Amino acid sequence: MKFIQKKKNNTRQLLNIKTISEFSLICNNNEELVFFQIQPPNLSVMSPESIGAKIFSMTNVLKGIEGIEILCMNGRDNFDNNKNFIKQRIQKEKSEKIRRLLEKDLIHLDKIQIQTATARFFSLVIRIKEENQAEILPLLRRIEKLLKLQGFEVKKSSREELKEYLAVYFEQNVTTDKF
Repeated sequence: MKFIQKKKNNTRQLLNIKTISEFSLICNNNEELVFFQIQPPNLSVMSPESIGAKIFSMTNVLKGIEGIEILCMNGRDNFDNNKNFIKQRIQKEKSEKIRRLLEKDLIHLDKIQIQTATARFFSLVIRIKEENQAEILPLLRRIEKLLKLQGFEVKKSSREELKEYLAVYFEQNVTTDKF
């Protein structure tokens, strides 16, 4: 009886990522994904007319760029595992003083999670096909300039920021100092 051994895919293969360059994810299908961090304006201090103008500006930018995608991710940690651990410790703990301290830790984690519940960050993702590789840098400069002309704070994501995006997306982890 012969056993056929299946080749297991590594994480990069499952995600279709060949490598991470200085400013993009290079995929196995020879596409390149470039991420621009975009800082949305504070809508709570803007008039309805100004908000409408911002929406119109962003719509025009999105219509004018082929292969653009929007990525919105949580900019906060998920403390559920920590909170579950603390709850288990509270149940097992014999010392009343330590139980009270653990309960205070639990309340503190809840406060942090509530304060950061609306923290989001936005990226515009440009999908560049292999045949467009020669034009990539002028295209990226044009996109960045176009966004800035429309009044948006924007910058190209770095290699470390791309690693952070992947960590947040797959682990909900934004506290690691280095990836």
